[in-house]
Amino acid sequence: MTNLRFECTLRKPVSAKGVGLHSGVPVSITLRPAPPGTGIVFRRTDLEGFEIPAQWKYVARVSYATSLMRKGVLISTTEHLLSVFASMGVDNAYVDIDNLEVPIFDGSGLPFVEMIEEAGVRATRRLRKYLRIRRPMTLEDKGKRITVLPSSGLVVSCEIYFEHPRVGRQAMEMHLSADRYAREIAPARTFGFERELDAMREMGLIRGATLESAVCFTPDGVLNEGGLRFEDEPCRHKFLDLIGDFALLGRPLLAHVIAERAGHALHVAMVHKIMSDPSCCETVTFDQLASLVTESLVAADGIS
Repeated sequence: MTNLRFECTLRKPVSAKGVGLHSGVPVSITLRPAPPGTGIVFRRTDLEGFEIPAQWKYVARVSYATSLMRKGVLISTTEHLLSVFASMGVDNAYVDIDNLEVPIFDGSGLPFVEMIEEAGVRATRRLRKYLRIRRPMTLEDKGKRITVLPSSGLVVSCEIYFEHPRVGRQAMEMHLSADRYAREIAPARTFGFERELDAMREMGLIRGATLESAVCFTPDGVLNEGGLRFEDEPCRHKFLDLIGDFALLGRPLLAHVIAERAGHALHVAMVHKIMSDPSCCETVTFDQLASLVTESLVAADGIS
């Protein structure tokens, strides 16, 4: 069970090797314990351990993946790993990586879940601080919309639409917990459409993509031999991406996030909006949150 009161880190280092989805470069990655208050920090071991904190102010690009940059040094495709850290309750960790892109593995968050389970998670003595949304906020762009509403937990409503017989309109809503995430969200893989592959390659993207690391939709079906892991796998993966992008807030979020056909750009724009307006949110500990919930229940019952 995830510790809700205290910040957590890993018990021991754990390593793996893979390739970058877009760069195609081989990469080794090691997840390491970090002291309380560190947050998630990427360290480029090929560049003398140069550090890039996983924070919204270092976002560099948000087209087909979320990339971070500090002083010209890049870390690309961070969203899957950050999604897993956030959902599995890991507040502090060093991510040692020897190239510019986080490995894609099978295109889902599941390999990172397994790495964290192998490493183990331990609580520290530092109280975890949550970011609690105090009032509704909405962003819209070209038929896409994202809204955040006050909530005592993290609830995500995700809706997508792609003109394809195996996708179409898909929607899901979930009150996030580590167990549900690991079981129902983490296995969902990144996906694309056969009709877009040539154009993406011409843009210098998906150089490392294979049917082992992504779902590919043909005009009327799925090219992958094993088919889909869930009938609504694309929607679940967009859910995964959203959690990873909102992890750039640097604290666990307490809000109901409603994403309608949104993507990385709109996710990150909302993160910027939240962090640019101190009046929209407040920082609370778990104990303070419990007190606020109790007060609201008492008020609702008319008890003085």
